[in-house]
Amino acid sequence: MDRRTTPFSGRVAHVSLKGRIDAPLTEGEPASVAPALADLLARPHGPRDRQVIHGEAVTVIDRQDGHAHVMAAKDGYCGWLPEAALAPAFAPTHRVRTPATHLYEGPKAQSPALMPLYLGARVVVTGIEGKWAQTPEGYIPAMHLAPIGDHATDPVAVAEMFLHTPYYWGGNSAAGIDCSGLAQAALLAAGLPCPGDSDLQQAVGQPIPEGAPLHRGDLIFWKGHVALMTAPDRIIHANGGTMSVAYEGLAEALARIEAQGEGGLVARRRP
Repeated sequence: MDRRTTPFSGRVAHVSLKGRIDAPLTEGEPASVAPALADLLARPHGPRDRQVIHGEAVTVIDRQDGHAHVMAAKDGYCGWLPEAALAPAFAPTHRVRTPATHLYEGPKAQSPALMPLYLGARVVVTGIEGKWAQTPEGYIPAMHLAPIGDHATDPVAVAEMFLHTPYYWGGNSAAGIDCSGLAQAALLAAGLPCPGDSDLQQAVGQPIPEGAPLHRGDLIFWKGHVALMTAPDRIIHANGGTMSVAYEGLAEALARIEAQGEGGLVARRRP
């Protein structure tokens, strides 16, 4: 079983694994992510696999050494969070639709900023004061929010909002993002399901036959890397070459990556 997609802490398993694993079972405890960002770890105090964002829903499977083993609702990704990163579950009304914004103490730009919020962050809007959305936690510029269920129409346009964002392995936000984080952020904002890592993303949508033309929004994959097509001859991707989100000509990217000894394309998918 792939630990990233298997809700099993090594001691306790989610009830969805009944009959597949010999371990105590739990329905889990609903919770949400409290900080702006939290690293989803391979093990307690271990390395970062991915990140989760403020307000995202998770199911707590187990607790150990001040950490909680969780399953993320957005994609089923499993890992460990510090228990301090958890807050009570809630029903969000809105999501952040811009790459980043801030949660403010009051409804004016001069108010102290309480914390940053990133694309996909979930909040509860309780009222509107002018151009500000009021939440139980503070105020957010209302133009930076969209109702839950109101999706972007073009995943590529979402990805392009991250242009020049620094590359950050396992990152999922404008604070730092990697190739699969960029692809997932773009597709989820458009209401399209997408796993967290590039190898898992090779099951997204439908395969594109070899030799068929590539279109805007298609995903192309190398071993360990994914990019989005912006046009038949150009891609956007978070990459280690520029250490940022950048445009690159498709032919140039293919030649460069091949020259680095990392091979050619391994999959082409249309979400």
